[in-house]
Amino acid sequence: MVSNSQHCLGPNIYSEVPDGGWGWAVAVAFFVVEVCTYGTIKALGVFLQDLMEEFGESNSRVSWAISICVFIFTFTAPLSTMLSNRFGCRPVVMMGGFLISLGTITSAFTKSINEMYITIGIVSGLGYCLTFIPTVTILAQYFSRRRALVTSVASSGESFAIFAFAPAFTTLKEHIGWRYCLVILGIFQASVIGCGLFLRPIIIEPKAVKEEDELNEESLSLKQLQSVYELENEQTRTSISSGVSQGSEDSGVTSLSASDIDLRTAGAEIKALMEWEVQEKEGQETSLATVQETNEVEQTEVEAGPLQPSSPKLLDFSVLKDSAFVWYSLFGLFATLGFFAPQLYIIELSKSRGVEPSMASYMLSVMAVADIFGRLSIGVVLNKVRCRKTLVLLGCVILLCIVLLAFTIVWEFWGLVVCCALYGYFMGTVGSTHIPMLAEEEVVGIQKMASSVGVYVFIQSFAGLAGPPLGGVLIDVTQNYGAAFYSCAAGMGFSAICLALVGPAKSGMCQSRKNKKGKNAGEKEKMSQNSDQPDFLELDLVLEDSPIRKALDQDSASVKCA
Repeated sequence: MVSNSQHCLGPNIYSEVPDGGWGWAVAVAFFVVEVCTYGTIKALGVFLQDLMEEFGESNSRVSWAISICVFIFTFTAPLSTMLSNRFGCRPVVMMGGFLISLGTITSAFTKSINEMYITIGIVSGLGYCLTFIPTVTILAQYFSRRRALVTSVASSGESFAIFAFAPAFTTLKEHIGWRYCLVILGIFQASVIGCGLFLRPIIIEPKAVKEEDELNEESLSLKQLQSVYELENEQTRTSISSGVSQGSEDSGVTSLSASDIDLRTAGAEIKALMEWEVQEKEGQETSLATVQETNEVEQTEVEAGPLQPSSPKLLDFSVLKDSAFVWYSLFGLFATLGFFAPQLYIIELSKSRGVEPSMASYMLSVMAVADIFGRLSIGVVLNKVRCRKTLVLLGCVILLCIVLLAFTIVWEFWGLVVCCALYGYFMGTVGSTHIPMLAEEEVVGIQKMASSVGVYVFIQSFAGLAGPPLGGVLIDVTQNYGAAFYSCAAGMGFSAICLALVGPAKSGMCQSRKNKKGKNAGEKEKMSQNSDQPDFLELDLVLEDSPIRKALDQDSASVKCA
């Protein structure tokens, strides 16, 4: 029974990235996680007016509950990464599911908005982070060629949640009240605990490649050893001939061929010298290999495969040295300003512009349906496109910025419907790809995916904290819900500029690495040439005092005396 449980719950070992297999179960788990995290957060706008009336608070005060939740969600991303590297993804996600359910249920019994800052903001926010970050990370590890498509489809759980929750809770709260709606939502979110069981870790062990490399190294070492012995024999003959010519041309050859004792002595000396020379060369090759490994560590990581078993750092901020990652993180920082405020205020915006309350809630449903189509279409496009994928994402961000501006000038019902559909579509393309895009080589690559996700989402947290309250302040000052969309459009515009700079930054880094590798290669070649030259001199110096040389000198002297 123990072996069966280990087989079901233990790590999956593959010779290459499976692009399927158990990854499909992880994709289903990620779908449910999306429903219970981002989908729930964006559907909470249904309760905005109820909370304002219940606690007698303004828009900005109530929106702080959502803002704190988003901030904790993103700010604690490095903590989620550290715990996942230390304990594994499964227990971290299960603990996160428990916190999500606990925070949502206890929010139903709060007596002030300040208490909701703790329940929804801190408790549920921390649970969202512990659940989402490990799940999206391990999903990216199970797929390579289909990564963009699978991630886009699985992340559509957010859209299904908005589509279902908005009209359902709008109708349900009229019968049982908003508090019991939160209890039902919290019980449903407990399903995330079960999703954590599906997150089996993955290990890539390319066995065939390893065996082939070992055979190649063994054959190469044998050839090198044979060449060393041949070289030593040639050098030894040359040195002996040189020693004979200093005395008498005939005496050295006659004595060497006539004396069995001298031959045995010479053979032992040559063997000892060859062993000493092999050890010297091995020491030089070892030091040279160490230098080569230090200078080409990044190339070794790429050739080693996507997921070699290793002990990752608990928390790694070294990705901040990558200028492409810095610009991409700034893109995520500004783009987050437009991720949550539109869903939070679209219902109240529709009501303020003459839409009936029963119809206003369907604006979120329109966004959700269009969001699904956006996620599916961007997955197909990114799988087939041949240009840089960040350029495709850049086009979607620019169009999303234009749509956000359109919300401020549209007043009739159908105009709002069109804006909601376009916003949902382009939001789906951006929202489903901006985190998995980190796994692409044009940003940081799959090797640094686990460490970079936490840092990236951590940087996003500051915009998540400022986005909803900033929109609420603009609404309170102008008494116009359309003002909140100005801050969203401004943030999206700045994010487009930062995203456009990712490509040039990455190209500049690659060029500098090539120059550095070329310089290191020249130094290594020069070092190897210098290390080969002293071998002949050392051999001749040793032979000067060797028994072979002494035997030749004695034979030469005896011939002269005779």
